[in-house]
Amino acid sequence: MLATSMPSNSLPVGPSSPVKLPSTPDMNTISPDKYRGAVVEDLQLSPAFALPFTEPVSRVIELAYDRDFSHIPVLDKNRRPLGYVDVSKLKQLWESIQANPNDKVLQYMIKFKRTSSEPYTLITPLTSLDELERFLQTNIFALVTDAERKFVIGVATMHDLEQFVSRRGF
Repeated sequence: MLATSMPSNSLPVGPSSPVKLPSTPDMNTISPDKYRGAVVEDLQLSPAFALPFTEPVSRVIELAYDRDFSHIPVLDKNRRPLGYVDVSKLKQLWESIQANPNDKVLQYMIKFKRTSSEPYTLITPLTSLDELERFLQTNIFALVTDAERKFVIGVATMHDLEQFVSRRGF
C-alpha cells in the first residue's frame, strides 16, 4: 500500500474533486507483474528430455526428429547439465560427412559458459516468470533445474510463456 502524507491545509477530497497522488520516480518505472506472481512451476512443462554426453550422433538425430526437438540438453555422468545440441547444426554436419554417426554428442554440443564474468543463471520451478522472460530475451531456452543444479527438470522457451499467457488470458 502506498502511503503519502498530505499537508493539513490540503483541499478536501470529495466526489467532485479528484485527487492525483504525487508521482515518485519509482512509480513511473515499475510495471505491474504481467504474470501476476506466477512461477516456472505454473507453466506445467513436460518432463525434460536430455541425453548423456556419450550418446552417438546418429541416435541424437533420430531422437530429436522423433520428438520434434530443435535443441536437446546434454548431461554428464551425474546427470548435471554440460551443454546442449543444436539439432539442425548437427544434422548439417552429419549430412556433409563432417560428423560421423558413431561420434559421441560431446564433440558437437555447445557447452554452457560458466565463468565469473558470465555466471550461471539458476532457473528453478520457483523462479518468477518475469525473471524467466528476461533470461529468454537473450537465450534460446532455459533449463529448469533443482536448486543445487543436480538434475534437469524441464526446458522452458518463450513459446511456453506465450502459451501460458494465452491460456490465462493475461
